[in-house]
Amino acid sequence: MSEHRSEERARSGAIGGSVSEHRSEERARSGAIDAPVTGPEPAGRTPWVVGVSGASGTPYARAVITALLQAGQPVDVIVSRAARLTLLDETGISFRDNHWAADLASWLGPDGTPGNGAGELLRYWTATDLSAGPASGSYPARGMVVVPASTAAVAGIALGLSKDLLQRAADVTLKERRPLVVVPRETPYTRATLTHLVELYDAGAVVLPASPAFYAGADSVQQLVDFVAAKVLDVLGVPHSLITRWTGQLGAARAQSQPAPGSA
Repeated sequence: MSEHRSEERARSGAIGGSVSEHRSEERARSGAIDAPVTGPEPAGRTPWVVGVSGASGTPYARAVITALLQAGQPVDVIVSRAARLTLLDETGISFRDNHWAADLASWLGPDGTPGNGAGELLRYWTATDLSAGPASGSYPARGMVVVPASTAAVAGIALGLSKDLLQRAADVTLKERRPLVVVPRETPYTRATLTHLVELYDAGAVVLPASPAFYAGADSVQQLVDFVAAKVLDVLGVPHSLITRWTGQLGAARAQSQPAPGSA
């Protein structure tokens, strides 16, 4: 573990100093502020790590994060450099390390604001900080979700590259035999990506493509997004009410979503 961490720091340009010194330097460079990043881990807090990579599909990440928070689950968020461009393109939000709390609240909306209790559950780690908590197997975590998972992230995790904190945290999740859910959002797939997905499956990850179904009576884009988030939470074993579940009766969900006669 110490050899791997030393190699990581050498690649990232970090030299000498203790872990705490390195962490302080990383955060000083990024301008990151606020207690949820720099404070000690609260006793008994065991979060789900959610890594957001650069693939299109940031609404899926938002739905997973907010659903976990609504279920009272602590969440550690990692946003890759490429994901920031995707967030800007898909939402118009510029995600900045030194304004992460405000930017994350803008992205997640009311369900991700401290006023709704998310402040005690939500923590953010800079993607370049390879000495962050999730980079170590001794850091308490329940598991990890990579959503959306770009083909680059899929390849990096499958090959064990650990080129940034997102990939390193996923590698740690696999080696510690914790649940890892990878949500690729790409079509069509190349042979290389299919091979990497099979390698992740063989390593113990759950490959859960962002493929919403229509039997749950969805009549909006958000409900289709929620279907994928619901499947993720099902794998994690976290209760939710994001979708109408299949009951074996044809058209039941569609009938349930339609207004009753005369109610208009």
